Order: sequence, then structure tokens, then C-alpha cells
Amino acid sequence: MSIYLTAIIKIKPETKAELQTLLLNMVVQSRKEDACIQYDLHECKEEDLFIFWEEWKDQAGLDLHNKREYILDFVSKSSQLTNGIVIHKTDKIA
Repeated sequence: MSIYLTAIIKIKPETKAELQTLLLNMVVQSRKEDACIQYDLHECKEEDLFIFWEEWKDQAGLDLHNKREYILDFVSKSSQLTNGIVIHKTDKIA
């Protein structure tokens, strides 16, 4: 059963370029993972947000993803590069 996530990342304008580079690397690396079905990055310029839309094959695959070095690197830098992150785990209805 698929796992669906929406991650909303509030951008600090002064770190936007560095943050975007880090997030784009996460897209490239995540899409290589066997459990990754979808991993898309969007930008909402009106509200200074980056948004990930993700779909994972299963919880085991997502758990492995969250232990990857590039994810841990992002987590360690996120408080300096963002104004906060909210992750929503959802169920697909239609």
C-alpha cells in the first residue's frame, strides 16, 4: 500500500539558493530509490514555499529513505536554511 506525503518547507529568502540546491539533490537521489514512486518538488512564490509531493511503495521503503545520508544532511541543515517544515501523511481518496 502506497504512502503519500506532502512536505511544506518555508523558505528563508536569504538562504533560498542554497536550500534549492540541496532540495534538487534530494529529488535526484530519492528518485533512484527502489521504493520511490513519485518525488516532485514545487515552488509557491507567493508564499515563499517549496513543496514536495511524494509517493512511496511502502513504509519500509520510506523508513529506509529517511535514513539516507542526503536526507540526514538536509535534516541537520534545515533549521539554518528554513523557517520551518510541515509534513502531512495522507491517504489517497481518488
